[in-house]
Amino acid sequence: MLAILLLIFFLGTPIALTIYNFLILFKNTENKRRRNFLWLTTIVLGVFFSKVLLEMGDVLFDAMWNKQIYSNQTHQPIWTGALLTVFMIFLLGIIGAGILIANDVNYLPPLVTVLCISSMYLNIAVQIVWIIQCSSQDGLTLAVLSLVPLNTFLIVITIIREKVKEWQENEIHFNEKFGKNRFIKKLNLFLYDAYRWPVVAMVMVLPLLGIVIMILTLFGQQPDSIIKAWTETTEWRLSLKEAPQSLEYDGHYLCTVAAGGHRKLVKPIRKGVRHGHLIVVNRQLLIANAFENVLEEKTPRFHRVVRNFYDKYGFPLADWIRNNKIACDITYFVMKPLEWIFLVILYLTDANPENRIAMQYITKPKKG
Repeated sequence: MLAILLLIFFLGTPIALTIYNFLILFKNTENKRRRNFLWLTTIVLGVFFSKVLLEMGDVLFDAMWNKQIYSNQTHQPIWTGALLTVFMIFLLGIIGAGILIANDVNYLPPLVTVLCISSMYLNIAVQIVWIIQCSSQDGLTLAVLSLVPLNTFLIVITIIREKVKEWQENEIHFNEKFGKNRFIKKLNLFLYDAYRWPVVAMVMVLPLLGIVIMILTLFGQQPDSIIKAWTETTEWRLSLKEAPQSLEYDGHYLCTVAAGGHRKLVKPIRKGVRHGHLIVVNRQLLIANAFENVLEEKTPRFHRVVRNFYDKYGFPLADWIRNNKIACDITYFVMKPLEWIFLVILYLTDANPENRIAMQYITKPKKG
C-alpha cells in the first residue's frame, strides 16, 4: 500500500501540476494566491524529483569528470566549478518572476518589467541547455527531467500574458516618475506599448547575461563558466572530457570494501583485474582470494559448497553496502578475524604464501 502511495505521489503529482499549469495558461484565475503556491510547489518538487531520479540512476553530483567511479555510476551533469553561475541564473529567473507576481505592473517602470522578463528568458535558456545535456539519457528519464523546463515555460508565458493584459487594461499615462533623462523618457515611451515587452526582453537577454557574468567573476567564477558548466563534464550530451576507465564492484563484498571504504582504514594497495575489469584491492581482499584459491586446489568439493553459500548470501550483502562507506568500514572490521584465519591457513599449506597473495588479480584487462 505504501509503495502504491509513493508511486502515485512521484508520478501523479508532476503530471497533475503540469496539466494545471497548462490549463491556467488559457484562462484567468481569481484565486491567484493558490495558483502562486502551486507554481512554487511545481518548481520545488520538480527540482527535488529530478535530483532523486538521477541519484536513483547512480548519477554522482559531486563526481567531477576526472574522478574514478564504478561501472554502474555516472559523473556529474553540471561542472562543480560553474555551479554557482548556473544556480544564480536560475535564482535570477525566480526573482524576476517573483517581482512581477508580487507587484501591480502598472506601478513598475516598464524597463524593470522588461528586465524581469529577460531574467525569466535567461532561466528558460539554461533549462533548455539542461534538456540537451540530459538527452543522452533514455527516453522516459529525459521526459521526466524535461518536466521542470516545460512547467517553467508555461509559468513564464502565463506571467507575461497576464502582465501585458494588466498594463493594457489600465491606462496610466506616462509621467515624470520615469525620470528626466531624455533617453530614459524615450525608452519608457517606447515600452509604453506592452505588446513590445516580450521582444525587447529577448534583446535584453545577452546584456543581462553579460552583467551577471561580470558580477560573478568578482566571486571567483570564470567568464566562460556558463559554457564550461556543460562541457567540463563526461558521459553527457555536451561533454568534452574523457573520464578515466571505470572500476568494477563485481559483486564481491570484500572487493566492495576495498573500493568503497575509507582509504585510511581499508588501505587500498593497488589496482587489480577481476573478470577482465579493473578493481581496487587491499591486503584483506588479496588474502581472502588466495585462501579461496588454495581451497579450490585442495578441496574442490568443499570449495563448491562454500562458493554456493557465498553466492547466495554474499552478493545481496554486497548490494547493500555498495555505496555506503560506513557499511564498508564495518564489514572490513567484521572480516578481520576471518582474514587472520585465512592467513594462518595459507602459511600452513603453502610453501610461498606471500607469493600467492601478491599474484592475486594480476591479469591483463579486456580491451574495449
